[in-house]
Amino acid sequence: MNSFFSRINPFLRGMVILAVIAGLIVVFQLEQTLLALSVLARVAFMLAIAYFVFLVWRDRREGISMWPQRAQTVFYGAAIVAVADVGVYWYGGAVGYQVLAFVAVLALCGLAMWRTWRDQHTYV
Repeated sequence: MNSFFSRINPFLRGMVILAVIAGLIVVFQLEQTLLALSVLARVAFMLAIAYFVFLVWRDRREGISMWPQRAQTVFYGAAIVAVADVGVYWYGGAVGYQVLAFVAVLALCGLAMWRTWRDQHTYV
């Protein structure tokens, strides 16, 4: 009892489903609703990332508190700059060289945090 729809290529079946959904959005003029859902999904995703980072920090904060003051300042400062960088990118968007600057700042913050963590966990 295989239906025609279950026998076709899965990729083609997925494309047909997406086309039907897109067609329904256009026919019923749901573009504004889709935009509102997109904004809500972005906010929910940002909150999920923030919650995950909070959980990781909560598990590691005792170890970080034993680091020297300079290492703590660099680590937390890089984290704050990375969060501000992502916030500015999501708030204002970026084009051209701004995207390059966003990625560079994020990479440098990650490098600073990783180097600080590695320096504090080197047992020589």
